[in-house]
Amino acid sequence: MGNGMRALKVLTIVMGVMIVAGTGVLVAVIAHRMSAPTAGRAPVAAEAPLALVLHEPAGTRIAGIAAAGDRLAVRLQGGGADRVVLVDPRSGTVAGRITLAP
Repeated sequence: MGNGMRALKVLTIVMGVMIVAGTGVLVAVIAHRMSAPTAGRAPVAAEAPLALVLHEPAGTRIAGIAAAGDRLAVRLQGGGADRVVLVDPRSGTVAGRITLAP
């Protein structure tokens, strides 16, 4: 029984050391990543605000805006038939129009 208890004590000590070492490595990795959050990543470019003028008839109003893939769908009412204008936010240009027939 003496050898079995000694082996159990040694095994318990070894596992305890492994847990402490693993926790130390985990804390070191987290601290390193927090100190250099952009390491290994491409820098994020600040986007310029979108400035766009839609040349629509008088009385036109924006009824809604929604994301449509990589475009913005601007729903317009008044000033004629209801319509949707697709805008490319990167270039600030009108990418397409959808008009509802009266």
